[in-house]
Amino acid sequence: MNAEISTPAAELTQRLSATPRGARLARRLVAHQLAVWGHPHDGDLNHTAQQLTAELAANAVTHGRVPGRDFEVRLLLLAAGRILRIEVSDARDDRPVRFVTEAEAEGGRGLVLVSLLARTWGVAERAVGKTVWAELSLRPAEAARSGTTPRVGLGL
Repeated sequence: MNAEISTPAAELTQRLSATPRGARLARRLVAHQLAVWGHPHDGDLNHTAQQLTAELAANAVTHGRVPGRDFEVRLLLLAAGRILRIEVSDARDDRPVRFVTEAEAEGGRGLVLVSLLARTWGVAERAVGKTVWAELSLRPAEAARSGTTPRVGLGL
């Protein structure tokens, strides 16, 4: 778990339907917002954030779905814009998050992928459900290569 406490430099929160379409929209939302914040769609950081979001949202829709309840995606720029935190919250708290081994399933290795791509990740309990989060280090060099300056703000 990350012990650092930081006030977000920028934040975006969106509730989406707990359906495969909602999971796809979460990925697109993250891609768009990162581009607004100065990390282009075709950049490594944007691709990594999209993959993390896709895995976390797919888990929320597949394993954390409660009929009639949405899931939530939240993006935070922390540590003066040096860290991107992706949070996906669902309404189900009776299924703990766990790794799946090779012997257990043909699929379901998304959290292994999350652990490989993220700087750090974890799970937090909520009043209803849980939040699975992952963090990425933001590299100013990526924005510099794109010819843009990272902007802090929602830009919606």
